[in-house]
Amino acid sequence: MAKLVFGMNQSLDGYVDHMAFGPSPTLFRHFIEEARGQAGSVYGRRMYEVMRYWDDDHPEWGADEQAFAAAWRNQPKWVVSRSLKSVGPNASLVGDDLEGAIRAMKAGRDGEIEVAGPNLARSLTELGLIDEYRIYLHPVVLGQGTPYFAGPRPPLRLVASDRIGEDVIRLSYVPA
Repeated sequence: MAKLVFGMNQSLDGYVDHMAFGPSPTLFRHFIEEARGQAGSVYGRRMYEVMRYWDDDHPEWGADEQAFAAAWRNQPKWVVSRSLKSVGPNASLVGDDLEGAIRAMKAGRDGEIEVAGPNLARSLTELGLIDEYRIYLHPVVLGQGTPYFAGPRPPLRLVASDRIGEDVIRLSYVPA
């Protein structure tokens, strides 16, 4: 059975914003390895539209960007959306039965499935389907934005902490 993991970069004050701060080269290489090892990713519409950037090659990319794009393109993706009518390569739409679709996805796969996007994570948290939360804590204060927890923070238990690079700590929590 697969494990659903919600992980994102977060500021010290609890916000996620890929435009305000991004990963260092060391953290980006960590994300490449994570993407290579995942059994797939499940996205909300907005996060999927952001990540579609990796579907197209860009001449300015270096080796790390090319490696991440290849890993991202290779993994299956499921997109939860009522408004999208189609999705890109190696992606499938999840319809109205979110809980049933995610439970079937978890039962039919092994490994980790990434959950991408705070709003989707909120819905999956409410359904009790997220197995682990990974906060990549950056020494940045944003003061506003989209919070990592889009709804009430569930009761959590810290199971690991790791330093990645010079300034990021990954905190891993499971539901308490």
